[in-house]
Amino acid sequence: MDLLKDLYYVNRKSIKQTFTLFTKNWSIILAIFIYSIISIVLFSLIGILFTGILRILAGIALFLGMSALVSDYLYLLQNIVKYGKFTLEDFKMGFKVYLWKIYGILVIGWLISYLLDLLVMPIIRGVVPLGILSIIINIFLLILFNPLPESIYQKFYSSWDTIVYTFNFTKENWIEWLLPNGIFMIVLYFISGRIVTNLFSLIQIGIPFDYTLKGIVLYIFGQVLFSFIMIYRGVLFSILSTSTRRKRMFMRNLYK
Repeated sequence: MDLLKDLYYVNRKSIKQTFTLFTKNWSIILAIFIYSIISIVLFSLIGILFTGILRILAGIALFLGMSALVSDYLYLLQNIVKYGKFTLEDFKMGFKVYLWKIYGILVIGWLISYLLDLLVMPIIRGVVPLGILSIIINIFLLILFNPLPESIYQKFYSSWDTIVYTFNFTKENWIEWLLPNGIFMIVLYFISGRIVTNLFSLIQIGIPFDYTLKGIVLYIFGQVLFSFIMIYRGVLFSILSTSTRRKRMFMRNLYK
């Protein structure tokens, strides 16, 4: 019963605060369009510049470029959640704020994926089909490290410590965090047709674009919902990471 009450009060507060923040910062949707354009230019430039022997460096350049974009987006979210707004200056400087932390996390993720493919997959490949096994692992990691974006911009840890903190946060708040976010992801799927099954899809920005009229309309609605969800996640994470269920119940009873 206490759990249900906590879910209700925490989400009521989070959603109310999110509506207020979103209406004041709806322009973050425009930032996502800018990131999409930059991504297209980035991929094109990397394809042109990194040819031949330089192709080895293409992955590093791509990781750095995407890390900078994600850094900027998370920095805008940090300012929205913490200060209630973001400015053009925040947009300009955000590309470098979390750059190396995100890059480090991507490198760690790549190394873990490489070791799994090298050491684990050959052993169990004959037991479980490779495609199904890959989906199971990705979903498992997605659940365990779901609040990774919020841990990046709300906690001041190194790349590895951010991953460890994210795991511990999920372990301690799995119902309060995963239940509402799971519902939002289902709604996003029905609007955009996109379902997230990979851990690092969490820090990709926005949703894919379809050039049909229906696709454009769904894309716009999807970006609105996506932006709302990301602000909501930041607000919810801020509440859960700075309190316990017992403390929240005590504070509610204190101010009745």
